[in-house]
Amino acid sequence: MPRVDEILERMRRKPQGTRFEELCRVCDRFFGLARQCSSSHRVYKTPWQGDPRVNIQNAKGMAKAYQVRQVLRAIDRLRNETDREQ
Repeated sequence: MPRVDEILERMRRKPQGTRFEELCRVCDRFFGLARQCSSSHRVYKTPWQGDPRVNIQNAKGMAKAYQVRQVLRAIDRLRNETDREQ
């Protein structure tokens, strides 16, 4: 099974080819466990104000490309805020 770093690299190159299971692994790593995971959607809480969640959806085993891009933006923002704090 690929590491989270490898999945992230692949997601940046080709968001439309990301499996939902891999996106879940990445989100679990960066945002903790999903608040909701009983339906086809999984909702993750983010540490900032505003729209404080990441919502991903299972589309027949694949992740939706626009949701992959949203997750990547959230991860970049999280990393930038963490770097500023250090």
